[in-house]
Formats: sequence, structure tokens, C-alpha cells
Amino acid sequence: MKKFKKLVIACDGESASGKSTAAKLISKKYKLLLVNSGLLYRYCSKLIIENDPKNQISFLKKKFKKLVYKKITKKNLHSEEISNHVAILAKNKKIREIVNTFQKKIIKKNSLICVEGRDIASKILAKKPKYDLAFYFKCNLNIASQRRWKDLKKKVSLKDVKKSLNKRTLIDKKRKNSPLIKVKDAILIRTDKLTKKQVLIKMSNYINNLN
Repeated sequence: MKKFKKLVIACDGESASGKSTAAKLISKKYKLLLVNSGLLYRYCSKLIIENDPKNQISFLKKKFKKLVYKKITKKNLHSEEISNHVAILAKNKKIREIVNTFQKKIIKKNSLICVEGRDIASKILAKKPKYDLAFYFKCNLNIASQRRWKDLKKKVSLKDVKKSLNKRTLIDKKRKNSPLIKVKDAILIRTDKLTKKQVLIKMSNYINNLN
């Protein structure tokens, strides 16, 4: 396995497409700092749901000034309430700016990093620094729904999970600010056709072939 002094990976994809699992696996293998932008937006939703602030933007700006990313990774942010809330919240340009500024601070300090989300290759890592490799994750809606349903410990009906995932992906692709797109040079990873092991092997092959 190649050792890198600098390795910047972008992982984008639809809801429950397996991008988080793949990003974790590849980050562990290549000792990369993993930043999950989806968690940051989910954390924004959690704060707003719990506090109902009069001015959401100034409230979130204050919260993000003191924020330590590691603390977010330990929180459970995958409730159906947060999932439904975050799809709308992520459309807000000013909230995206708060999250983007926070992410870019982390990225500038780390040359070995994997950033995962929905606008990473197209926006966050489009330049300075630009990604070394971009991956785009896709999964059949039925399979993605089954996975998310199990993640939620079947507390919500499978039908509702499927509806929610489909809605979220449509909102992400159609939103005005930083829509979910596959950049031209992104490598497509179909997680409905590959096992976790096969996903890791495919990604590793591309990484090891970097000059």
C-alpha cells in the first residue's frame, strides 16, 4: 500500500448510498481524517429543533465558533425527524456558508483528508485544495431504503423511509445552492452491485494508481 504525504479525497452521493461507510473504510486504511459534512448539517438541524432560535443564522454562527468536530461524531443524529428537517435546512445558502467555512478550516489544516457529503467535489474541494480523487456513490432506492430502515432499527415503516430518501435526493439534486451532482472526473461506485470489500478494493486501486 502506498504511503502519501498529501491525499485529498472527495466522496459525494445520494442518501443512504453507502458513501459514509465507504469513506470510513478508506479513511481508516489510508489514515485520513474523515469529515462528514452531512453530520454538520444534521447537527444544525438538531440545534434548531431543540432550541427554536429567533434568528437561526446568528444562533448557528455562535455555536460553530466554539464547535469541535470530534464531539459531533459521537452524537446520534440519524433520527427521522432530523432527516426530514435537514433536507430543507441544507437548501439555505447562509447555513451552507457557515458549514462550508467550518469545513474549510479543518481541510486547510490537514493534508491527509477524506471529506464526504453532497457538494464536496463540486464545491468544497473544487479548488484550493482541489481533490486528488473524487468518488460518486449511487445505490438502487429499494436497497438504500432497506439499509436505512435497518439503521433506524425498523422504528419507522419501510415505506416512509423510502419516501423520505427519495424526497431528500430530489431536493438535493434540484436545490439552487450547491446541488448534488457528479463531477466529470468522479469515479462512480455502485454500492448496490458491490460488497463493502469490493467497494474498498475499487477505491484503493484508484488511490494506489495516483502519481
